[in-house]
Amino acid sequence: MSQLKVKESLYKQCEVFVNKRLDTVTEIISSNQKALQSETKSSAGDKHETGRAMLQLEMEKASQQLVGITQMKEILAKIDVSKTSNIAHLGTVIETNMTNYFLSISAGRLTVDNKVYFAISVSSPIGKLLLGKKIEDAIVFNGNTIIVKGLK
Repeated sequence: MSQLKVKESLYKQCEVFVNKRLDTVTEIISSNQKALQSETKSSAGDKHETGRAMLQLEMEKASQQLVGITQMKEILAKIDVSKTSNIAHLGTVIETNMTNYFLSISAGRLTVDNKVYFAISVSSPIGKLLLGKKIEDAIVFNGNTIIVKGLK
């Protein structure tokens, strides 16, 4: 598979990851809104208020997740998979002596052609270290020396 196809596949997997998260959070918000609307004043008093408070907390948590998902979508929108460079930047596939990375969003482990890549954010600890690196540059992360072997 060509370098461009690998990058496109990783990008698409990140999009799927974000969209699944968006669907899940949207479903949580929708179900909590329905639950809040169906909660009617009953003789339960305090129990009723506790239930409403718990639903409100869940809604706030889901709203925060929604903000994070929106930020991930904005980051993905900035990536041009056709762009290559000899310096690691947002959208770069980085092959090292230990692991392969895709500098994009924190989507975790992805596989293309039986090869494992980790989609990481440029603001993650390892992402910050890899950003701006060139082939043969080395970083130390968690006590391991990681050498950049290739950039796509």
